[in-house]
Amino acid sequence: MFDAIAARYDLLNHLLSAGLDRGWRRRAIRSLGLRGGETVLDVCTGTADLAIEAAARGAGRVVGVDFAAEMLRLGAAKLGGAGRVRLVRGDASQLPVASGAADAATAAFGIRNVEQPERALAEMFRALRPGGRLAILEFSIPASPLVRAVYLPYFRHVLPRVGRLVSRHDSAYTYLPASVGAFIPPSEMAGSLERCGFERVSASGLALGVVTLYTARRPAAR
Repeated sequence: MFDAIAARYDLLNHLLSAGLDRGWRRRAIRSLGLRGGETVLDVCTGTADLAIEAAARGAGRVVGVDFAAEMLRLGAAKLGGAGRVRLVRGDASQLPVASGAADAATAAFGIRNVEQPERALAEMFRALRPGGRLAILEFSIPASPLVRAVYLPYFRHVLPRVGRLVSRHDSAYTYLPASVGAFIPPSEMAGSLERCGFERVSASGLALGVVTLYTARRPAAR
């Protein structure tokens, strides 16, 4: 499914979010407090937008991992074969990186697509060095009844129709609201991060709660 929609994936991200997705990614990378030269691991990298943002904001090396080959192919085309971003095909539940290899880890709108999300979080914890920082963007259902009343009809009915028209895929943008509705709420996601060993866990609602930015840190070595 992800390979099938890859060609129009970026267009639809920008269109369906009214361009807000760019700002969400910038905020996620800013939360890492990069000082320059860090190694960043981007999980579920897709077409590498977040990985590219990390490199633009000072990361010395970025490794983007995704299971969808066509997404990675299009991401590589953006890079033009140069730069500090390397894209690797791999499984978020078995990341192809050494333990403690990353100074920071990120994921944007991909964790809910992993069959065992907590296993992917544990893998990100493993890949981080002690003191390494985490930033995850994921869709969420707004807590406010008023916002839900306005947003959910769009999300469940308008978005799938527009997505189907532009992507020319019958089910991909029906899957999107279904997967968000089935995913754990922010409080449970924060609990999953804590169970994996992360500290300083925070869940910040963006765009009236349509998106949540999770930040955390692997404890420093004692």
